[in-house]
Amino acid sequence: MKLHYDFHIHSCLSPCGDSDMTPNNIVNFAKLMGYDAIALTDHNTALNCPAVAKIAEKNGITFIPGMELCTSEEVHIVCLFYTLEDALSFSDYVKSTMPPIKNKPSVFGEQLICDENDNVIGQEETLLVTASGISTERVVKKVQEYNGICYPAHIDRSSFSILSNLGVIDEYFGFKCAEIFDITKEDELKQKHPYLNQLKILSDSDAHYLENMRLPQQTVDVAENTVKAILDYLNC
Repeated sequence: MKLHYDFHIHSCLSPCGDSDMTPNNIVNFAKLMGYDAIALTDHNTALNCPAVAKIAEKNGITFIPGMELCTSEEVHIVCLFYTLEDALSFSDYVKSTMPPIKNKPSVFGEQLICDENDNVIGQEETLLVTASGISTERVVKKVQEYNGICYPAHIDRSSFSILSNLGVIDEYFGFKCAEIFDITKEDELKQKHPYLNQLKILSDSDAHYLENMRLPQQTVDVAENTVKAILDYLNC
């Protein structure tokens, strides 16, 4: 079956995410637009995944807990996990590798943790947009230790991408997928970087505001609409 997906969405926990990106707004907007499966990928944390998971289940949308990791080279990597517990464990590990810089909401924005009713139950004090201590070189193996898969985010962008920061993507890193934000650039990128022809290419919204959640465009072709089927497909 072909599933419409968006595996790169930020909530109000990301300091650059809008306060309207609450768990209920994300799920209900995704349902309204016709998505079959979504992932939440806040910067360097998975703490809003529990709330989104509960709401997605009630609304019949397959939810994949995730994170947009910032590696030590400031390369953004989408990380997706088979279980919520694995995502939260990885979130704890990532935080332990980050510098203890406190967020300044007036400068970077609030980092709001919500429950399934969109009540704010806390704020993450550590600034989430700093680089973690995980290198791009070892990110695939590290995420695998937590039963997850990962791939480089928005490789077509001029900042925080594997191509802008490292200049290359090849078999050395071990990725099986890559994300292109503007899918019209796929052919051009494949010509410049032939290794991309060996990878599954995804395109996600990277939404930080509700209006960034674009209408479904891309699909994944899987046997069933489950987290396992989707991640097994992306990981093969």
